Amino acid sequence: MAETHRTKMLILGSGPAGLSAAIYAARAGMDPIVVQGIEPGGQLTTTTEVENYPGFADVIQGPWLMEQMQKQAENCGAKMVWDSIVDVDLTKRPFRMTGDGGDEYLGDVLVIATGAQARWLGLESETLLRGKGLSACATCDGFFFRGKKIAVVGGGNTAVEEALYLTNHSDDVTLIHRRDELRAEKVLQDRLFAHPNITVLWDKTVDKFVGGGDPEGLVAIDLKDTKTDEITQIPAEGGFIAIGHDPATALFKGHLELDEDNYIKVEPGSTRTSVPGVFACGDVMDKIYRQAVTAAGTGCMAALDAEKFLAETEFESELETA
Repeated sequence: MAETHRTKMLILGSGPAGLSAAIYAARAGMDPIVVQGIEPGGQLTTTTEVENYPGFADVIQGPWLMEQMQKQAENCGAKMVWDSIVDVDLTKRPFRMTGDGGDEYLGDVLVIATGAQARWLGLESETLLRGKGLSACATCDGFFFRGKKIAVVGGGNTAVEEALYLTNHSDDVTLIHRRDELRAEKVLQDRLFAHPNITVLWDKTVDKFVGGGDPEGLVAIDLKDTKTDEITQIPAEGGFIAIGHDPATALFKGHLELDEDNYIKVEPGSTRTSVPGVFACGDVMDKIYRQAVTAAGTGCMAALDAEKFLAETEFESELETA
């Protein structure tokens, strides 16, 4: 039988942003409910080694970090619910969410931390080698490929920025693009073309990522020429897919103001969205940094913004009248 869950703060998403919001909200006595979504723990649960999250001298595992954050949130008083939201009503407070199994969730305020997913090429070889030489985040994983041959796939701002960043770790970076010109801003292109350690391969798509070694990891990439269909191979020990991200905002189209890339718009310097009482944090609103530590920071901001909103807004909660 479907149930109704009521809370002062309802949080959608259980990555670093959502769990950080839950920790701060629970410590403020808001009894938050976290609807974990289809990927509890967020993208970090698919990441193996993490060495750039502050507070840990040694490399840690992504799933372990998220497990610890969840335990901390629960110890503070947050309630975790394993469900996925399929419908939202933001027209009045309390905001009403409907779960996949029919349960309803009512929140006096709503924090959206549903994250974003990196786009991948969809190759079988890519799936097999993901985390074994293949990544979608240069600033997260570039350090692991110091002094190695690195390839970046893409042609927009992100791809060019990641190629430039990776020259901090390697003097052999190759940018692979399927067309004969880049989509990136001219200033970035100028920096790319002027860099002595970056080679650009035009009119090429990835046909296959080649694994080998012990343990198996990326050793080469088979490329297909888009004009001649010729297959060539380049050596590569690190591969970065930089073809964009998709924020998990489909539920909120028509309910919240989104930008041209479908990220939730927030007021500068805050997590406030276009609907009073609704706040967004983490990768669902941040398309620039996309780091676990920045997501956690905006999760803290969302909880504080929400707490202040409730303190300053006259509203008789159903919790108080039930």
